[in-house]
Amino acid sequence: MGSTSSVFQSRFGSNGEKMPVLGFGTAVFPPVGAEATKMAILQSIKLGYRHFDTAAKYGSEQPLGEAIQEALSIGLIQSRDELFITTKLWCGDAHGDLVVPALKRSLQNLKLEYLDLFLIHWPVSCKPGTYEFPIKEENFLPMDFNSVWAAMEECQRLNLTKSIGVSNFSCKKLTDILAIANIPPAVNQVEMNPMWQQKKLREFCRASGIFLTAYSPLGANGTFWGSDRVLECEVLKEIAKAKGKTAAQVSLRWIYEQGVGVIVKSFNDERMKQNLGIFDWSLDEDELKKIDELPQSRGVTGVAYTSKCGPFRTVEDIWDGEM
Repeated sequence: MGSTSSVFQSRFGSNGEKMPVLGFGTAVFPPVGAEATKMAILQSIKLGYRHFDTAAKYGSEQPLGEAIQEALSIGLIQSRDELFITTKLWCGDAHGDLVVPALKRSLQNLKLEYLDLFLIHWPVSCKPGTYEFPIKEENFLPMDFNSVWAAMEECQRLNLTKSIGVSNFSCKKLTDILAIANIPPAVNQVEMNPMWQQKKLREFCRASGIFLTAYSPLGANGTFWGSDRVLECEVLKEIAKAKGKTAAQVSLRWIYEQGVGVIVKSFNDERMKQNLGIFDWSLDEDELKKIDELPQSRGVTGVAYTSKCGPFRTVEDIWDGEM
């Protein structure tokens, strides 16, 4: 099973880099501790996962780094090059002069010389050098896209990361970045699942050459922002039953069939295996039509990034009213 995930790769960005389309997420709420995170990552590498998604905010960079070192030492992988590693720039470091130092700090935590992908986590800054979450209302600041994106480009030029991108960016905010970019964002990582299909954003990213990656593909049940609406969706459960699959597998397969990458998080051994089992079957036209007609609503509202003191007073401000 060792190569299941890595066989299915997408090319993205102007460099034509390859990304395993199924990534293993390491954002755990509530946190489970560094050792449990490290052991789950090691198990995922044994099962065939080769793409790992972390962020400065998650507190999982160090356990991921330790898991990679252990995987190398016990021969689960032969070289770091077999892995695709993504991390993200936190709002407190989203200032032109702090971006490169923040990436170097992440690389130190990860015990790596370079990243495969570095993303701006949210399109907002906060008081330099502050890392608390939730962010205090008075600490929010508008992001200086010009200086922050120029610093992201510098990270790529310095070979600290192979590619750069964004997360939680609307079509409008992507347009703003594209207007100033010398190196366009290669990836936009956003919430996407059958209950929030991101049709407008998918079309925009496809037309702009930006690869879309989905987080919360199963609705993030068990987190403070998530729900069971994907896994308990009757349409998905009916399709799953007819195909001998799970509702989770149907959701992941649907995202894959849209040409979108997917970050899935489970530290449960059986579900890790199930999440890999989406590549040797497909959804038929009738099933795709049923999913296409599901009622839509956003799970991740972004309300934690709104503030009467900051650039986003409302959730509509964050997403520019886009559906």
